Amino acid sequence: MNDLLKLTIREIASLYAARKLSPSEYWLAVEARVAAFEQHVQALYLYDPENAREQAAASTARWMKGKTLGPLDGIPVTLKELIATKGQPVPLGTAAVELVPAAEDAPIAARMREDGAVIFAKTTCPDYGMLSSGLSSFHHLSRNPWDLTQNPGGSSAGAAAAGAAGFGPLHIGTDIGGSVRLPAGWTGLFGFKPSQGRIPVDPYYVGRCAGPMTRTVEDAAISMATLSRPDWRDGTSLPPNDFDWLDSAIDVKGMKIGLMLDAGVGLAVDEDVREAVIAAAKRFEEAGAIVVPVGPVITRQMLDGLDNFWRARFWGDIEKMPEERRALILPYIYEWAKGGAHVSGVEAVRGFNQTIEMRKTCGKLFTTVDAVISPTNPIVSYPAEWASPTNDPALPFEHIGFTVPWNMSEQPASSINCGFSKSGMPIGLQIVGPRYDDLFVLKLSRAFEQWTGGISQWPEPPTAVL
Repeated sequence: MNDLLKLTIREIASLYAARKLSPSEYWLAVEARVAAFEQHVQALYLYDPENAREQAAASTARWMKGKTLGPLDGIPVTLKELIATKGQPVPLGTAAVELVPAAEDAPIAARMREDGAVIFAKTTCPDYGMLSSGLSSFHHLSRNPWDLTQNPGGSSAGAAAAGAAGFGPLHIGTDIGGSVRLPAGWTGLFGFKPSQGRIPVDPYYVGRCAGPMTRTVEDAAISMATLSRPDWRDGTSLPPNDFDWLDSAIDVKGMKIGLMLDAGVGLAVDEDVREAVIAAAKRFEEAGAIVVPVGPVITRQMLDGLDNFWRARFWGDIEKMPEERRALILPYIYEWAKGGAHVSGVEAVRGFNQTIEMRKTCGKLFTTVDAVISPTNPIVSYPAEWASPTNDPALPFEHIGFTVPWNMSEQPASSINCGFSKSGMPIGLQIVGPRYDDLFVLKLSRAFEQWTGGISQWPEPPTAVL
């Protein structure tokens, strides 16, 4: 890997300011990396290197004049395909959607342009963002850079693959049940799902958040100053904040941290994952924290209720679609969605009410602890061609037991690498904090990163394409 691609956002910006590196020069390093690796991982959609060169050149001119737009000026970034960019289609990961150019930038895209970031591509996602997989009826199959036979997870699949492949320092995903944290865990990235409304999204959906996926905690923190500016289009958008997002000072001595090793529902935790998370808990103990075992915050009734609600809502979205277009939806997703046709209105409301029950159990747990740590993903990995870790549309959400409750409780949560499996795949540790205390989660994550040293070696492109 080109040494430039190992730099953090802070380091890149410092070199820009000192005129020792230009955005154009840095972009060319990213472009070369994409040329070497994209054919293997298939992470990108609407990749436009020529336009990226133009954006980088404009940023170079601003840096030369000392008139930059913001902290991300000249920093290459990708946006998940679900995040609209003006004049470009939003296929939602599915061949069933007509490709109509978006009328305006979504909030995240608007913030990136305001600060001068170089948006060089969108990243892939599965149909309607409804899978934790790189499988889509519209996009090429996205693969995990650590092992091309394995899945990057999802639904921010392309963002995870791009980040782990070294396509620049910043990739923005979205998360409704774990779609930033799950793929971050499976690809060794740092993934941050902030409190509901901290990063405005449009369209809004219950529990839907957006967040940065990066190689370091600091890179994610730097991006938050831009991403967290309010936007009226999101009714949950939080008021302006004056956080010092780069404040990483924290002392965990005496802090009470809950260790959750049982999600309460879904897939059993692999032994490699359990061992890595327990080792991470010991790191907190060594730093003076009090680690206590805690029970799950989700039940089978809650997960099944949410499943019913999601199926019913999704079926309502597609039932009037022409049959020939519905037939283009990924069969796994279509089979799952058809179950929504048989969910009554009362059952759908009961299902939605289970999100309130999750909020209650999460809130109750945080009356006894300051933070919670757990596995991000219960399993080490699964095949690239699978639609989900079970590959069974009747059991679609057996892998989100550790992640989805914190979407419904609106609490900030991150995934950070805490080791590798015996097969060499990354393992994610989830760190959860109190509602609205996003900076606290970043500080805990940064402390853990410093204790462990982070990941020093990243995947390199193979010599042959699968």
